[in-house]
Amino acid sequence: MTVGTDSPAQARSDAPHAPEPPGAARTPADDTAAADTAGDITFAGVHPDDLPDGLVIADETGRVVCFNAAAGRITAVPADRALGLPLDQALPLEDLKGRRWWTLTDPYGGLATRRGQPERNLLLPGGREILVSARYVREHPTGPVRRVVVSLRGTDARRRTERSHAELIATVAHELRSPLTSVKGFTATLLDKWERFTDEQKRLMLETVDADAGRIKRLIAELLDISRIDSGRLEVRRQPVDLAAAIGRHIQVHTTGGQSPDRFFVRISPKLPALWADPDKIDQILGNLLENAVRHGEGTVTIEVAPGTAGDDGEEGTEVTVSDEGPGIPEASMSRVFTRFWRGSKRGGTGLGLYIVKGIVEAHGGTITVGRGPRGGAEFRFTLPVGTPAHLI
Repeated sequence: MTVGTDSPAQARSDAPHAPEPPGAARTPADDTAAADTAGDITFAGVHPDDLPDGLVIADETGRVVCFNAAAGRITAVPADRALGLPLDQALPLEDLKGRRWWTLTDPYGGLATRRGQPERNLLLPGGREILVSARYVREHPTGPVRRVVVSLRGTDARRRTERSHAELIATVAHELRSPLTSVKGFTATLLDKWERFTDEQKRLMLETVDADAGRIKRLIAELLDISRIDSGRLEVRRQPVDLAAAIGRHIQVHTTGGQSPDRFFVRISPKLPALWADPDKIDQILGNLLENAVRHGEGTVTIEVAPGTAGDDGEEGTEVTVSDEGPGIPEASMSRVFTRFWRGSKRGGTGLGLYIVKGIVEAHGGTITVGRGPRGGAEFRFTLPVGTPAHLI
């Protein structure tokens, strides 16, 4: 249904069911006055046009007295055209089955105990989908409706979130399939033909199963971390952290795995402030950054630790920089490095590691940035506040 150009008298006959107050016959002049004063409505000093969501308000007669700028953008209906119209003409909504929404819900003539409508997906003319919720304002619980307040939102943000969740599920399912297939295959083979294999063959198969089980465990841990980061529930258990020892452990893992010790250069300032952080989370940060530098970078991997400042208030902190001498990250990709599923190359991985790293750093109250290192490779720099407990200050 399109917004009509009926005269006020004609439009009135199509309004939602509402009792006409005695002696309150509406005239074209009244409609003009409503349109003229609608822009002056404020709530606690906030003008409706300042609201990020669409706001539509209809009075006790069912006519629109407020139609803010966001509502105009969402519905593509100019506010000056909507003001004074019956609600069902200014906002002609249908549900997903094609039923007229205001006829179906009947806010003015329906149940006297109804207080509104929860948010749901409805359709504008042309089939565009929006999120709509409504509140019925009554002077007393079962009295007549004095105002219908409608909130409108676009569905783009929700669809992005749903698409992101679907991508996460698909990615994790894909990454889990390979190690699970391996675990299932080797265990089934060993159970079925144990006597046919030598001890060396059995050991090789069990080591493969163990490695794949570890990979599954890491994927599940990543999924849990993302869930906690997204919901703001990532817990940080602060303890004294020896960064030099933590870095040494991670370098030893890589050298044991075949990397040359000469590939790593560590520079640690002798006057570091005591750092209180979550040791397990710091290991996750260092593990991800060093793994990225080794796998995707080239040449020497440099790790530097020095005093720094964290936060806008210049709080004392510790700054850690990890850089390599590889091709670096293209300028166009810098803004996407810490988003979900970003991959710097096609060399495997879920693309979730740096998203988790950023979430962990921010949970500590720190910051992390990416840029180009002095020798052309990628350079990641994160700064953590020292986090000294109050009882030690």
